[in-house]
Amino acid sequence: MIIIGIILGFVGLAYLCWLLFALAVYALPLFAAVAAGLASYHSGSGPIGAIIVGAIAGGITLVAGQIAFTTLRSPLTRAAIAFLFALPAAVAGYHAALGLAHIGVPAEGWRQAIAVAGAIIVAATAWARMALAAPRPTPDKALPPA
Repeated sequence: MIIIGIILGFVGLAYLCWLLFALAVYALPLFAAVAAGLASYHSGSGPIGAIIVGAIAGGITLVAGQIAFTTLRSPLTRAAIAFLFALPAAVAGYHAALGLAHIGVPAEGWRQAIAVAGAIIVAATAWARMALAAPRPTPDKALPPA
């Protein structure tokens, strides 16, 4: 029974890590949704209104970011948009890796090193997912031969 528990623990940990990487791109819309929902709740809209405002703000943030990233041609602008999506993902990855490091790493220095590595990996994953959403140039839009 102990071996089954250990195996299921590793399966659960692997699933949580996969979930963290899969949801890394959605950290910025989640942060925007929570901020808008809390702002509307504190202004007196009530819990239902705050949930609706938060959902709308998160959806608009996600759609606007994806549309801007796919339609704009400037690599600098695309990098800035990808950075905006990768920064909250890095914060989420840092805290997730720090929480996992608290489980089995006794030294604080190694916990911080693991947390920073987790932040870098999750931010890179969010950056790559945004970059994969960019349209590829088609042959008719390619540069003419010189």
